[in-house]
Amino acid sequence: MGRGPHHLPAANGPGLNSGHYAVLGLVGNAGLIQPTDGILNGILDAIDYLREHGDAGWEIKGHRDGYPTDCPGDPLYAWIRKGAPRPDGGPPDWPGRLLRYPPIMRGNDVRIWQAQMKRLGYDIDVDGAYGPASRKVCVRFQKHVHLDPDGIVGPLTWHAAFAAP
Repeated sequence: MGRGPHHLPAANGPGLNSGHYAVLGLVGNAGLIQPTDGILNGILDAIDYLREHGDAGWEIKGHRDGYPTDCPGDPLYAWIRKGAPRPDGGPPDWPGRLLRYPPIMRGNDVRIWQAQMKRLGYDIDVDGAYGPASRKVCVRFQKHVHLDPDGIVGPLTWHAAFAAP
């Protein structure tokens, strides 16, 4: 968990880690490359802790998002790009912020919601940016599930998305 709550600059010093916490998952590019459920749950537990005690946001990135490296390895990075779902398959908790446009909102919570919409068959880019295209998908989904079609992903829309078959 890097240096703990409120200690952002970790091993890399100022830069990438000056705005992000570092959470370590011990997998490599040889030997153990596929993270176990225990590792994934441990990473998510650390993130939850940092959100509660260190004011961490909703964005989850890999080291390679800021530096030319293969860290995290491909299997762990693919999990991050999918929205870092809990291995038990349960729906992710509502992130606690309303996703709306305008302005364009960015973050891992947006990416998680977009990935779910894509799984449900909606034509949407999973890019972590909630803009006009995401809003249109949201309105279509809200109409489909008989929610107020306001284009805002709040708790009702979030939970409906993950409860949908």
